[in-house]
Amino acid sequence: MKISKYNILKGFSAVAAVSMLSGCADNFLDQDPLSFFEPTKTYTTEAGLKSALAQCDLHYKTMLMDGNGNVLPIASVYFMTDIGLYAKTDAGGGIMDDFANKITPTSGMAGGGDSNAMSRFYSESCNGIKYANTVLSYVDQVEGLAEDVKNEYKGRAYFHRAYKYYHMVLLFGDIPLITKIIDKAKQDYQSTSKEAIFKMLVHDLEFAVEHVPSQKNMPYYGPVNKEACMQLLVKCYLTVGEFAKAEAMASDLINNHGLALMQQPFGEFVPSGNAETWNVERNVMWDLHRGQNIAISSNTETILPILNYHNENFTQYLTMRALGVHWSNGDIMDPSGIGSPTYNWSRGDGEYSSDLDWLRVLGRGIGCFRTSHHYNKTIWCYDGEVDTQDLRHNRAIGNWVEMEDIRYNRKNSPFYGKNMQLYATEDYVDENGNVTIEKGTLLCRDTIRSWYPIPLYKMYILDKAAEENWWANQFNGATMGSVPSNGNMYLFRLAETYLLRAEAKFYQGNAAGAAQDVNVVRQRANAKKMFSTVTIGDICDERARELYMEEWRQPELTRISWCLARSGQPDEWGNTYSLDNWDKQSGTDLQGGSYWFQRCVRYSIFNHGPILSKVELNYQVDKHNLFWPVPNSVITANIGAKLRQNYGYDGYDANIPMYEDWQEAVANE
Repeated sequence: MKISKYNILKGFSAVAAVSMLSGCADNFLDQDPLSFFEPTKTYTTEAGLKSALAQCDLHYKTMLMDGNGNVLPIASVYFMTDIGLYAKTDAGGGIMDDFANKITPTSGMAGGGDSNAMSRFYSESCNGIKYANTVLSYVDQVEGLAEDVKNEYKGRAYFHRAYKYYHMVLLFGDIPLITKIIDKAKQDYQSTSKEAIFKMLVHDLEFAVEHVPSQKNMPYYGPVNKEACMQLLVKCYLTVGEFAKAEAMASDLINNHGLALMQQPFGEFVPSGNAETWNVERNVMWDLHRGQNIAISSNTETILPILNYHNENFTQYLTMRALGVHWSNGDIMDPSGIGSPTYNWSRGDGEYSSDLDWLRVLGRGIGCFRTSHHYNKTIWCYDGEVDTQDLRHNRAIGNWVEMEDIRYNRKNSPFYGKNMQLYATEDYVDENGNVTIEKGTLLCRDTIRSWYPIPLYKMYILDKAAEENWWANQFNGATMGSVPSNGNMYLFRLAETYLLRAEAKFYQGNAAGAAQDVNVVRQRANAKKMFSTVTIGDICDERARELYMEEWRQPELTRISWCLARSGQPDEWGNTYSLDNWDKQSGTDLQGGSYWFQRCVRYSIFNHGPILSKVELNYQVDKHNLFWPVPNSVITANIGAKLRQNYGYDGYDANIPMYEDWQEAVANE
């Protein structure tokens, strides 16, 4: 699907955006002379509506990938979670390890460099809401549109706005509710409670489900379909505590819309970069996550894709660079003491060997984000046994790569062609009879950034630009060659629907029924163990196994924390949570806090003291980091009224009024 008219909307936004939207930047009052035209003439035509919706569709990519070669925006919603953390150990002085003390409304979320991958979620959410509000503000002014067509436009715009508010609220808590475009700056907004906003999202998405057509009645992928509206509504039903409705809608989506989990290999087989070095035996999980297969009709698991493979509006998506382990650097040595024993050789280099071509298999990772021990190890262990047959953790077929699978490829190494070792397995004696490396010596001085496994089936993208260049030594992911790499992604797919239904059943006390849904996902992955009952921890672990770098991990854990507080169901440690304080606690000790906090501390290295890995790092989260701070620039720009800051951050004041009813907030816009 091509999206070609979005530049019109970009011009309009400079004039029509309200201060709280464009005001996410400091220059929100600046006016671009190129933007001076009459928006009522542009958006009161169907062509104008289509251009606005095209911008909404394009904006999925803007939220998750921005061309940054270091930190993918989506990775930033994993930095403070149970399954990952910021790993760029040479960043020095950044905020990305000690979140508990360094994230503030001014410095923590408004700093430069990689931290912008977090703060940008506020401003980009604002932009996405603005694009959707453009459609909703003008659709009734388009003459000649039948009522059902207008409702279809409204439904799609409601979905786009709900998708942004869903994540924005779960990241930033109580924020201003903005539902229309106005033609002058407004600086007297009040915050609206997250509870009220979610009730509006339910209202809007119920309309969307009724009026947006099913994918089977649409000629191509790309625009919002009924099924995507249903999936998001399931999530919102869970959030507001409508667990029975969530279960019923998930069942409808699973059973009545022509969707099914993919069970066998399908579509185009995209090899692993170099089969001589690392062979991938074709399997359904590998095919499922190749961009070439995400938006094809034979993929019955896709609910809604993010399209990223056309020349026009292509955005580079460097998964292998940002997420991949930093395997080719001087912090690793071989068992003889030689540094950089693995190197990213180009095919034109004299030391290149086709059976040791790790660059084209793994990409040139720089380890900005790394996975936790929990994701890497413990979620694959059951009753003391490691599940190696699960396709999502299977080295034998090539989907998963451990560091020990990589072989040294620098010819001056005595261990050339042999597998990497984290510790020396024996003394190394040089030609003069001297022991230069003792048995047990740690051979990697930066185990945060340079030693962790690779879920290759999720990260690998054929880098077209690098593949075309014989001298390329930077295979990074989806780049623009003579044609762009295929960087398609999933926005929603059916496997998550099963896990959402499992949640809905669990919150209603049906842990056995929840296990059945978890097992459907596990059976497709060929996992060894099936569950007869599950905890919420089992469901969250299955989300990690299945939805790595698809779900927005921290917002989803926040939602689950909220759902546990509503339902009264215990977590896997027997803790229960209260709506009175689940989101308003501080401290770094393990007592209390939300479910998100418990998982961060119990399943990752947060709050366990300083860690020495090349440099000393002190990974910490506070209970109040459940929500990120509302950027101070947003609060100070709203000079006509006070906005709420989140609990635990400078400026928090529980006495600042906010709307508790979304309809009242809309009426007072």
